[in-house]
Amino acid sequence: MARIHMLLQGKGGVGKSFIASVLAQYKLAKGQKPLCIDTDPVNATFFGFKALKVQRLQLMDGEEINPRNFDALVELVAPSKHDVIIDNGASSFVQLAHYLVTNEVPQLLQGMGHELVIHSVITGGQAFQDTLHNLRQIVPQFPAEAVFIVWLNPYWGPIESKGQGFEQMEAYAAMKDRLSALVTIPTLKAETYGRDLTELLQSRQTFDEALAKDTLTIMTRQRLKIVRDQLYAQLDNAAVL
Repeated sequence: MARIHMLLQGKGGVGKSFIASVLAQYKLAKGQKPLCIDTDPVNATFFGFKALKVQRLQLMDGEEINPRNFDALVELVAPSKHDVIIDNGASSFVQLAHYLVTNEVPQLLQGMGHELVIHSVITGGQAFQDTLHNLRQIVPQFPAEAVFIVWLNPYWGPIESKGQGFEQMEAYAAMKDRLSALVTIPTLKAETYGRDLTELLQSRQTFDEALAKDTLTIMTRQRLKIVRDQLYAQLDNAAVL
């Protein structure tokens, strides 16, 4: 059985492509050969990671899902024996979520022996309410065949409301039965870890590519290794992965 990992979040710039790249790298580290697809119609950041051999596929035709293009996506996914990682753009969030549900795609994939795993992101700071709203919008729409993993990204500030962390919020209590795992991106000091990771993403390099570069300082590589290992350790504990 292959798991079809799909990034869905209607807020742009919250780390979806980074998460897609981390998932792909994690799968490679486990000896898999993930099929990586970027369907973002505006910012194909995931496609820029050449080491991950990401394919680009346009799903949108104007403001609507192009059914024939979506058919092509299913044809790519159907025969896969390894996990598939699909990064989607914020601008296609509403249309794609609706298309997946109304066309019973989670059930279709299950019938093929696959499982749909939806990854969404919640951030701190100004985007917190938007990202939380988008998550609350899609979770009840999807049938039980779809599994959800939530990534908490504190880059723009703590993920809290009225002094409560995410797991203490009413929103979490309402959704927790549908959430298979929470993954927290480490809080990074801007002048060291944060800068190192930002430069890594801007160069569209994987952790392993960066760790192999002797042009980077020893401590830069050490910090990147620590971040990678912290993320991988959490993914190890996510049974659905």
